[in-house]
Amino acid sequence: MDLFVVVLHKDLDKIYPRMIDIDKILNNIEMDNLIIPFGRIHKINSTTVVASGLIVAIGDVVKIESEKHLYTVLGMVASIIDEEFTIVPFSFVDGFRIKDKVYLQKDGLSVKCGYGLLGRVINALGEPIDDKGKIQNLEETSPINKDSISPLKRGIINQKFATGVKAIDSMLTCGKGQKVGIFAGSGVGKSTLMGMIVKGCEAQIKVIALIGERGREIPEFIHYNLENNLENTIIITATSDESSLMRKYGAFTAMAIAEFFRDKGHDVLLMMDSVTRFAMAQREIGLSTGEPPGRGGYPPSVFALLPQLMERAGANEKGTITAFFTVLVDGDDMNDPIADQSRSILDGHIILTRELTEQGFYPPIDLLQSASRVIDKVISKDQYNGFLKLKRILSLVKENEVLIRVGAYKKGMDMELDKAIAKKDKVREFLTQDVSEKHSYEEVLKKFLEVTRD
Repeated sequence: MDLFVVVLHKDLDKIYPRMIDIDKILNNIEMDNLIIPFGRIHKINSTTVVASGLIVAIGDVVKIESEKHLYTVLGMVASIIDEEFTIVPFSFVDGFRIKDKVYLQKDGLSVKCGYGLLGRVINALGEPIDDKGKIQNLEETSPINKDSISPLKRGIINQKFATGVKAIDSMLTCGKGQKVGIFAGSGVGKSTLMGMIVKGCEAQIKVIALIGERGREIPEFIHYNLENNLENTIIITATSDESSLMRKYGAFTAMAIAEFFRDKGHDVLLMMDSVTRFAMAQREIGLSTGEPPGRGGYPPSVFALLPQLMERAGANEKGTITAFFTVLVDGDDMNDPIADQSRSILDGHIILTRELTEQGFYPPIDLLQSASRVIDKVISKDQYNGFLKLKRILSLVKENEVLIRVGAYKKGMDMELDKAIAKKDKVREFLTQDVSEKHSYEEVLKKFLEVTRD
C-alpha cells in the first residue's frame, strides 16, 4: 500500500509530494516496545511497599508512581515471594496508595564517575547537593554493586601509607591498600582524627563517605576538619534523616567512586564514617523485609554485607584504595557485634578511648590495644625495633601506673621500669599532636628514632 503525504517546507509556496511505504514501517515495529509493563502496589507498611505484576530480580531498581500526588520515587527490590516483591524506597512511603503503579526502571544501581567529581559534595545516587550546578567531565558509568578483587589479583601491601599523624605513622604504620578500623564511642574524637588524616595523608584522591551523620555535621566537617579545602576530595553524604536505603548505598557509591580512581592508577584514600550507621540501615531494611533478628538485633544480612563492602578496598595492578572505616561502639564496648565483626575483616584497628580524652591526651589512641597487621611489612628493621621498645615502655608504665601515682614504687627497684619512667614525658610529648599540626613521614621517623634511642 502506497500513500502520498504532503510535506510543508519552510518555503510555503512549494509543496512536494513524498511516498512512504506504510507496510514496511509497520513490519519493522516490534509491538512489545509499544507497551510499558507495570505492576501495582497492594500492600504498604511504614518502610516498604509490596507489589506484583512485574518480573523482577533482587537488586532491580523500580519507579513507584503516586497517582494522587503526581510524583515518582525510586526503590529497590529487596525480597521476592512467589509473585509478590517487596520494594524499599529511596525516600519514604508517604503519599502512596494501593493500586499505584510500579515500573521497572533499570537493572541495579550505577553512578557516573569522572574527574568532575573532585571538589564536589554528592548524595548516595551521585547527585550534587552543593549548589555548584551540574557535574561536568563524568567519563563513565560504574555499577554500585561489584565483586571484590580476586584474591590472586590483589597487590601485596609492602609500601607505607603516611597519614601525617605521628602516633599512627610511628606505632601503627599503614600500608597502601590496607583496610583500617577506627573504633570509638560517641564524642571521643573520630571525626577530628578523620580530618587530620585527610589533611595530612599522601593520597592523590580522597573519597569521604559520611553515612548517617547529623545534617549540621556535614558543613562543620568541611569547615573545621577540612578547612574548606576540597581539593582532590569528594564527599558522599547520606544523613540520618534520609531513608535506610540511601544510608546503605551511600557507602557503596563511595566505594564505586574510589574504585574508578584506583583503576585510573591513583592511590586513593577512602574514609567512611561510620560502619555502625551503615549496619543500622541494613538492619532496618532486613527487619522490614522479614529477616529474623540475631546478635544485637542485627539480622544475618548485616554480617554478610560488611565484607562485601570492606573487601572491595585494597590494591590491584593499577592503583590502591587505602580505607579507614570508623566504628561507633555501643557504650564503649569493643566487643559490640559490629565492632567484633569489623575487626575480623580489617587489616588493623585503631582504638580511641574516653579515658585518654579525659586526660587531655590527643589523639586519644590506645596504642596497647591498637594494631596494624602490616606494620612489619612496610617499615625498616630499625623502626620495628623502636616500635617494640616504645610499646614496652607504654606497657610498663601502664602496668605500674597505680604504684607510681601513690608513691609505692621507689627508684632503683626495677631498672627497666626506671628507664620507662624517665622516658614517659618525652614519649607523651611525641605521641600527642594538635589538630592543626602536619608532619611528614621523614620528620616523624626522625623524632621517633630519637625517642626510642637508648
